[in-house]
Amino acid sequence: MRIASSKCVRPLTACAAILSASLFAGTTADAGQADDTLNAAFTKEVENVDLYYTTAREGLILSHSVWDGLTYRDPVSGKYVGNLATAWRWIDDTTLEFDLRKGVKFHNGEPFDADDVVATVNYVVDPKNGVKAPQNVNWMKSAEKVDPYKVRIHLVAPFPAALEFLSSVVPIYPNEYYAKVGPSGMATHPVGTGPYKVESVEPGRHFVLKKNEDHFKGPKADATIGTVDIRTIPEVNTQLAELATGGLDLIWGVPTDQAEMLQAQGGFQVMNKETMRVGYITMDAAKRTGDTPMANKKVREAINYAIDRKGIVDALIKGSAQVIDSACSPIQFGCDQDVKTYDYDPEKAKALLQEAGYGDGFSVEFYAYRDRSAAEALMNNLSAVGIQPHLNYLQYAALADKVRQDGIPVGFMTWGSNSIADVSAILPEFFGGGGQDQARDKEVMEAIETGDTSIDEEVRKESYGKALKRIADEAYWVPLWTYGTNYAMSEETDFEPTSDEIVRFFDVKWK
Repeated sequence: MRIASSKCVRPLTACAAILSASLFAGTTADAGQADDTLNAAFTKEVENVDLYYTTAREGLILSHSVWDGLTYRDPVSGKYVGNLATAWRWIDDTTLEFDLRKGVKFHNGEPFDADDVVATVNYVVDPKNGVKAPQNVNWMKSAEKVDPYKVRIHLVAPFPAALEFLSSVVPIYPNEYYAKVGPSGMATHPVGTGPYKVESVEPGRHFVLKKNEDHFKGPKADATIGTVDIRTIPEVNTQLAELATGGLDLIWGVPTDQAEMLQAQGGFQVMNKETMRVGYITMDAAKRTGDTPMANKKVREAINYAIDRKGIVDALIKGSAQVIDSACSPIQFGCDQDVKTYDYDPEKAKALLQEAGYGDGFSVEFYAYRDRSAAEALMNNLSAVGIQPHLNYLQYAALADKVRQDGIPVGFMTWGSNSIADVSAILPEFFGGGGQDQARDKEVMEAIETGDTSIDEEVRKESYGKALKRIADEAYWVPLWTYGTNYAMSEETDFEPTSDEIVRFFDVKWK
């Protein structure tokens, strides 16, 4: 969907900076195409390019271009096809057997075979190795080599989303190289089998990818652009200025008001594409941060009623965003929509706070890492009912670590489910008893466990529905909205975004 034109509603200084920069766009806008280098920007720092040691969306984006999984989900059809594997079969409910692709080489020349799969799986499932997002791998028990090009992966329990996870968040690493360098070496000198190889890494700041001339003929397209140069630029205004002057060819996650301004200005391609990402407010119901008002159900309900979700979507988020009531993306399997809803009702919120013993309100530390204008709107909603939030605006990695280690009283965050269209990619992460679970509700955990381990679709739907209903009844979250992502690119860049929110650099071309 194209963004409709609109006046800039950012502070005049921000608009002026972008507009003034655009005056020079005509002189350098084709710089990327001229030297066959696609210049792109990350907004968030990637704490580690080794996907097993990052949860940032940017890490997943890099992984798709640099590494491969056993399977691949076609982003258009949604069908699973062979990638490093050519065929697979269920031996029983907890055993998957794969025939591996022959003739594949890693970027360092190491040949790919069963030993790489076995070593990767057995390493990441071992708790002592501290994978950052254990839910991505802890459904696997082990892997065994059948012959040089056949492996079996043994599951802890039946896991119907196995092919989905294997296609996206379980990249296969070279066993000999990884044994030598480990996560720290993979973070600074990555080696994969993907369409792009990594030429250089400046951790958290700068990544240079080069076309892999020896890429095998799998489901991913061969890269057509010779070099991809990615810099971390936290300020969107700076990204927009560089796009205008030709310093960047492709950016995404552009705030809607600025995307509208770019579209009205002309000279750029601006698109909005729906995604699986959802925004939410998390609250410390489990008292991880101490004696907090968030442990009181009436307070959590009050916060739900205090938030004008539709107003914020209409004014700030826009695009393809929609208000949600359930703690998942509506396009994910198992995302039951028949849950308790909380309409915007500030008077009811005030009454609930009175009943909870907080008629005079209270102060609270409020955390966020993105969409500052939306975070401020949410805080204004809370202030209007007597809750005084104090903003702590952090980088994503720092905030995610804080939630996992200590918990936070209240926070506005988002989750893209690693682009996995199944609620098993979101519910266990936030309500399965792990580091980001601020509810620690055993009834919810048990329902999720049942859904995660059944191969019966109806059982899964019923179990996940039970969990989602209790999450809503207990007001553990404020589900806010889905996100569409705004992409902006030069007129010479040819790229069609997909709904899984993954920028596949190997699909980007020059016009």
